[in-house]
Amino acid sequence: MFLPMQGVRVIEVAQFTFVPSAGAVLADWGADVIKIEHAEKGDAQRGLVKVYGQSVVDDASTFAPIMDGPNRGKRSLGLSLEKPESKAILAELVRGADVFLTNFLPGARKRLGIDVEDIRALNPEIVYASGTSFAHSGPESDNGGYDGTAFWARAGNADSSTPPGYDRIISQPGGAFGDNIGGMTIAGGIAAALFARSQGQGAPTVDISLLGVGAWANQLNVNMALLAGAPLPKYDPRQAQAVPNPLSNNYLTADGRWLSLIMLQPGRYWADFCVKVGRPDLATDERFDTAEKLTANSAEAVAIIKDLLLQRTKDEWVKAFEDMEGQWSVVQNNFEVGHDPALRGIGQIADVVDAEGRTQKLVASPVQFDREPIRLKRAPQFAEHTDEILRELGLSDEELITLKIAGAVT
Repeated sequence: MFLPMQGVRVIEVAQFTFVPSAGAVLADWGADVIKIEHAEKGDAQRGLVKVYGQSVVDDASTFAPIMDGPNRGKRSLGLSLEKPESKAILAELVRGADVFLTNFLPGARKRLGIDVEDIRALNPEIVYASGTSFAHSGPESDNGGYDGTAFWARAGNADSSTPPGYDRIISQPGGAFGDNIGGMTIAGGIAAALFARSQGQGAPTVDISLLGVGAWANQLNVNMALLAGAPLPKYDPRQAQAVPNPLSNNYLTADGRWLSLIMLQPGRYWADFCVKVGRPDLATDERFDTAEKLTANSAEAVAIIKDLLLQRTKDEWVKAFEDMEGQWSVVQNNFEVGHDPALRGIGQIADVVDAEGRTQKLVASPVQFDREPIRLKRAPQFAEHTDEILRELGLSDEELITLKIAGAVT
């Protein structure tokens, strides 16, 4: 398997998912990622057991998606950076690293001696990457946040997703939704920075905010609003007459499932669609026989399609639409996504062996090289590799014991 980051060492001082998921992607790509966790507390995310009311741990094993997802493939070092005894260890790690990755707030970075200047003083050629909530500088640089606040709410995604008149704001579709998009973005930024360094351009800093990632994800709406000079009118998907293209809409099936049709060229696909739904006569119906008429009489077409698709189940429509030219999809639930044949066929849903030797499943990062699936390794247990890493640095057993007594390492 091609591992483009093989030989790259990453020192990660980060918690939760936003920045750690970037470390997971780099580990997927072959990097040696050393995750520094507080010697007593560990990554704060280890203490979470439920998200949206659902358990994120497996009581029968140490496998926990909330930790294994953003931390697979790493090594864990329990190190209390506030202890004076830890400074020499951190310095030695930084000197031998290519990337320093963090989401600690600027104030905490300064207190712990891990800000850009501190790390660059130890290794001028290191790529320093930080993930923030709102910005790397300015009055809000030291304000904390999560993807629910920065990526979803403030970046306009929550408002864009909430229909007019709705009695509450639509929440993100899943835990760490923006975090994982942001983590992939950070990994890409680090890859670009390492490439620049290899070309003799020096080692740049890489700064990415959840707000920035959210604005990028929502860029079409933001750009159109800037062009219009005002917020965009709210679109209500519940109103059939508001759908200008009947082949770009969601429809319910007989068994209560949804189909999403996104055929942006209705005139091109209408005749074939009519055949597939068993109504070829609609293609020549004078109300719909041109793209212009189909658009003008969209409400009537939507009502007809709605009634037609309610006559069969999801599985029946999947079979009927098998060779349809237009673009469509079943609205899958998360369990179905984990069993999606396209994803499984290329190894995007990957095996990972937990600490107890049981095979589990995780979603692999979406980039593949040479069309080969990524082979995943489980996330480390808390401080699992402390002794291993410190011995690699040349510390003796006596020195390890001294550091443990001092509370500097786990």
